[in-house]
Amino acid sequence: MGTIPEGLVCPRRALLAAAASSLAIGWSGCVRRPAPSQGRLDAVWGKPGNSPGRLFRPRAITIGPDDLLYIVDMTPRIQVFTPDGQLVRHWQPPQYDQGRPSGLALDNAGRLMVCDTHYYRVLFYTLQGQLLEEATLGGVCGGGDGEFQFVTDAAQDRLGHYYVAQYGEYDRIQKFSPDGRFLLSLGEHGQALGQFLRPQKLVVDQAGLVWVADACNHRVQVFDARQAPARLVHWWGTPGEELGQLRYPYDILLDEAALAGDDEGAVYLCEFGNHRVQKFTRQGRWLGSFGRHGRGPGELNQPWGIAQDRQGRMYVLDTYQHRVQRFWL
Repeated sequence: MGTIPEGLVCPRRALLAAAASSLAIGWSGCVRRPAPSQGRLDAVWGKPGNSPGRLFRPRAITIGPDDLLYIVDMTPRIQVFTPDGQLVRHWQPPQYDQGRPSGLALDNAGRLMVCDTHYYRVLFYTLQGQLLEEATLGGVCGGGDGEFQFVTDAAQDRLGHYYVAQYGEYDRIQKFSPDGRFLLSLGEHGQALGQFLRPQKLVVDQAGLVWVADACNHRVQVFDARQAPARLVHWWGTPGEELGQLRYPYDILLDEAALAGDDEGAVYLCEFGNHRVQKFTRQGRWLGSFGRHGRGPGELNQPWGIAQDRQGRMYVLDTYQHRVQRFWL
């Protein structure tokens, strides 16, 4: 098969040639049929390892206003890269003996929110890596108001309210005021509509609707949590491997149009179980996909996260291959 040397950023021409080679040659000489694609491979970078600039099972990604990439992996480190994979800076959370963070997002003030999963809290950092201890949300394990179990993600709406997702015995999402006061809780552990099995990723659109990648229920649920009680307004997803079906969607991304409520906008889901990214309308109608299981360029092995920069390029965390792949959409 065509291969890419580890750690190199490859130009699109070389990537396309390698991808064509890998598609033309299959197991035992069989021709492999390419998967339907809505993404054009642009670059692949990343080397496995524990030293700065290398990656070991990257788990979450977000992009700053300057298009720098913030990535947390299992070492654990928060590392900051240029779009082409050059290390800018890095740091580690204050504790990690109990487990590693699994979520990253930016709040309205431009602070980095780190979901410190096994310490039951959300940490806040400046983009330079300074911990803002006074801003911490949570820290107590439990099922009470303002208590967390295993925190997976955090998001902030345009009015400043924070939403924090968690899994475990108390699968749910909690809403907090801009100054950190508990306001309401939505969902609980289970498989029925309105319940969750590992709500892994959140997005809040401009109308204030909360989009949830309900990972182990293999679906998307959308809630109106602007007032209590929160209510489910939309959902889609059936488990499976076929196009349009889902297996462990670990990340959800709404493009600018979808965030604004435009029905022409697109919703992207990163599937840990199906090794691909799928594209849907806001109503859940399938539009396309890219990626499949494999080691070649454009192929994925249990991806955890996706993010989109200002140019429209999508970065996919190819988690079990310890690398990042970039696609034009």
